[in-house]
Amino acid sequence: MTKKKETIISVALIAALLIVLYVLEQILPSTSMLFTVLKKGAIYALVAVSMNLLNGFTGLFSLGQAGFMLLGAYTYGILTIPVEQRENVYMYFDGGIVQFTVPVFVALIAAGVVAAIFAYLIGLPVLRLKSDYLAIATLGFAEIIRAVFQWDKLGPLTNGSNLLRSYPTFSSVLFPFIVSGICIAIIVMMINSTYGRAFKAIRDDEVAAEAMGINLAHHKRIAFVVSSFFAGVSGALLAMYQTTIQASTFKSAMTYEILLIVVIGGIGSVTGSCISSFLFIIFSEWILRFLDNDTYIGSFHVPLLRAGFRKVVFSVVIMIIVLFFRQGIMGTREFSIRGIYNFLTGKSRKKKTAKGGNA
Repeated sequence: MTKKKETIISVALIAALLIVLYVLEQILPSTSMLFTVLKKGAIYALVAVSMNLLNGFTGLFSLGQAGFMLLGAYTYGILTIPVEQRENVYMYFDGGIVQFTVPVFVALIAAGVVAAIFAYLIGLPVLRLKSDYLAIATLGFAEIIRAVFQWDKLGPLTNGSNLLRSYPTFSSVLFPFIVSGICIAIIVMMINSTYGRAFKAIRDDEVAAEAMGINLAHHKRIAFVVSSFFAGVSGALLAMYQTTIQASTFKSAMTYEILLIVVIGGIGSVTGSCISSFLFIIFSEWILRFLDNDTYIGSFHVPLLRAGFRKVVFSVVIMIIVLFFRQGIMGTREFSIRGIYNFLTGKSRKKKTAKGGNA
């Protein structure tokens, strides 16, 4: 299969997916759980891929994703709340200090830029750390940011511990898919560029990478800033999905969920992160939800089925996956049209047979 045909098929599949989503929107009610799963899955796919860029492709163990999502969410909310609504939203802070509104797409980019600026400033000292020390430092940053944004002294900007609301939200399920798709495509192009090869070299062996002339500090900083930029965009998308913003929702547990998605999908696999994001949301938000309901068979009360049991079962399932599928769903492999074509036509098997014969 030529590269041109592969590109045409990929574009056709993406267009078909968008058409299917549009048709579903016309058929199903907007409150359908399917749309909840699709929207949240698309958002988590973006933030998981951004984390994989850092943890999987560059080898930097960072746990600050929730903090950068918080920065993106607040930036989006602050910049898009209509001026006439600010008195109601900032009722305890005289309408707030920001008295203008920007378009949604401008606010999305601003959300990423603000997160990237903070990442650059934080990265100057913390990227000198390695392994667990870097993880602890970035996790500490996320917790500090969450606490600071609830500080009443910043109330005129962040609304303190009160909710931000009344900003533009999703009008269609296509919106998060298109935005996340564009962002993930940019990350994939970066991974396949010379920068991506440098990231992988740093991940595999820093000493060898430096000996080859790769500037470790520079490339680590780039990976950290780019990852944080897209985490900020995903935070803005999450704010649109939730319809309200409050710092207390961006806890460390959110970062652990994202890390879990990356591990389940395969550290070093973009398509693995996307697939596991949707699987994670489907099981946690939809399929296992019945476990939280009290269930009776006649007069017999089924034991254990009550509020919170869903998380217990979900945790057990995740433990099984991590124990028996340590490389995740995809490992370091990627989904590709060429790979499927080779599999269906038997070319991959012929190549293996040829290698075996040559050996």
